[in-house]
Amino acid sequence: MSLLLDNLSKHIQLSSEEQALFLSKTTTQTYKAKTILLYAGQVCKNSYFVNSGVLRSFTINDNIVEHVLSFACSDWWIGDMYSLLSQKPGNLFIEVLEDAEVVILSKENQELLYQEIPKLERFFRILTENSLVAHQERLMDNLSLSAEERFEKMCKKYPDLMQKVAQKQLASYIGVTPEFYSKMKSKLLRK
Repeated sequence: MSLLLDNLSKHIQLSSEEQALFLSKTTTQTYKAKTILLYAGQVCKNSYFVNSGVLRSFTINDNIVEHVLSFACSDWWIGDMYSLLSQKPGNLFIEVLEDAEVVILSKENQELLYQEIPKLERFFRILTENSLVAHQERLMDNLSLSAEERFEKMCKKYPDLMQKVAQKQLASYIGVTPEFYSKMKSKLLRK
């Protein structure tokens, strides 16, 4: 649990009693690769903190094409923000890509913790703001950068993902076909 507590300490300081209370409101689960934690159409009732492994969030369009919205590696949080905050059915799937150990914080327990440890509201506000900024940056990149530029930026920003995630999913994340992704990767390796 030290990874989770270290994650919290990046933005807030908790006393040992507050840490114990926070941890008491979470559960830790291990999941095998290809496990779906959330299906599109369900209401997201949990936030997930990744201790180890890799998760992804994605949607499937009417043509049964997957579109990867985000990945989460060790020390990252993931959830369907729209559904979690609105408590309405969401559009995202959350899948385990690599065997993972995940800490689960239910929406209900998160709300209880806000009452007991008000500084947790600050922590989750900062996470939400950081998520908003990252998604806005990604949208701007998709509108203004070429596929090659998006690929190079992803390689620099998330080098660990390149080793852990299938090319098909990385291609989906930057908005290109797997074939085009493969060509870009080969071109980059030749440089």
